[in-house]
Amino acid sequence: MIVRKSFLAFLVLVTPSLSFQLPVHNRITQSPLFVSIDAPPSTPWWQSYTLLDPSLPTTVRPDFPILHTSSSSSSPLVYLDSAATSQKPLCVTDELTSYYLESNANVHRGAHSLSQKATALYESARDTVADFVCAERDEIVFTSGATHSINLVARCTAEFLSEGDEVLSTVMEHHSNIVPWEILAKERNARLRFVPLSDDGFGVDWSLLPTLLSSKTKMVCLQHSSNVMGVENPLEDILPLVRSLAPNAKVLLDACQSAPHRPLDVRALGVDYLVASGHKLCGPTGVGFLWGANLNELPPFMGGGEMIDTVSATEGVSSTWAPPPARFEAGTPPIAQAVGMARAMEYLQGIGMDRIRDYVGELGKYMHRRMREVEGVEVLGPQEGRDGGIVAFVCKGAHPADVSAFLDVEGVAIRAGHHCCQPLHRALGYTHSARASLYFYNTKEEVDVFVDKLEETLVLLRSMA
Repeated sequence: MIVRKSFLAFLVLVTPSLSFQLPVHNRITQSPLFVSIDAPPSTPWWQSYTLLDPSLPTTVRPDFPILHTSSSSSSPLVYLDSAATSQKPLCVTDELTSYYLESNANVHRGAHSLSQKATALYESARDTVADFVCAERDEIVFTSGATHSINLVARCTAEFLSEGDEVLSTVMEHHSNIVPWEILAKERNARLRFVPLSDDGFGVDWSLLPTLLSSKTKMVCLQHSSNVMGVENPLEDILPLVRSLAPNAKVLLDACQSAPHRPLDVRALGVDYLVASGHKLCGPTGVGFLWGANLNELPPFMGGGEMIDTVSATEGVSSTWAPPPARFEAGTPPIAQAVGMARAMEYLQGIGMDRIRDYVGELGKYMHRRMREVEGVEVLGPQEGRDGGIVAFVCKGAHPADVSAFLDVEGVAIRAGHHCCQPLHRALGYTHSARASLYFYNTKEEVDVFVDKLEETLVLLRSMA
């Protein structure tokens, strides 16, 4: 078959005016048809497609040495798993090294100059995070990540949840925005409800929201952007309904997939809590943040050092708590990680969050369009209107884990599994999917390599089957 195609290509090149016929088979009837070729076939659309901002990855890739390494198979690395964790630029790794070599000390606790230096860096990082989401500094709590942040809110709001009250989530959520509320609902004899998918399976059916909201609803928890479907939830439509139909409800927004890709203004969003992880926005692992509009209303999450005002050893005398954010940062915080996350945010702002949003959005749509043309591939989520750089997919006749493993041999790193979204996959009729996710350091050429290798991999896997 390969020889035949090569010979045909030779004929077309050397005899461009030749008119001849090729046998083609109709996929439905399998009867022979004939098409007339009077000229060389046109160039595929994607070969001549040019991005609006092709210089962005070229400019930033020198900041990411890992992107210039080879994979385990010695093929050039094509990293398409940034929705799981992003790569880290040199300025972030340098910041971490500098902190440990020049400023390492515990914060808030020492009168010596090194402790004061570490404290200044740590609190300066809080200012940077606040600026990143257009918040006030005392509204930012450092945590170990978004999962920690969500659990913090769940535990701190437990006393406001009574028997019969309701928490509303969606089937599209990451497990970290379901399981803490499930545990809480069981403890408080409350009800955890879910907004289902729309009939077309392209997103949450928000038209059902009026039937799910009531005065019993005390918390609404949702993703800003899906880590599987690649769609952004319409907050401008959702929040007015929540505020009018569930006036006692608080809204928690999981911004793990949106914070790395677009500018955020927490007050303009209109939510009560927002969480994000540093490792998805070019920062270190082990750190994230919680933003809260009225943190002073909440009791502590954990007890220990730094979160107190006074502690007494007298029976019957209760400890008193420090004001936020210290109230929620018991023990030694992730100091170096917070400093590194702040440096990552400064790096992203230096590029421009609007520029990152536009570039990743366009490259994501390009990848989505190319994926739709791969035979036997079903892309999960809507066919149009995708803003993020995420494409989750299933392949006819090939398990996602096998697809990922064979692509890894070719140097292409993608995700395989349920992506911590089992309810969503069940609603779509699958147990697992594969996922390719982009960031601003990815190129159009990498997407083309991925699609080419995917097509080859599917041919191989189907032949083996």
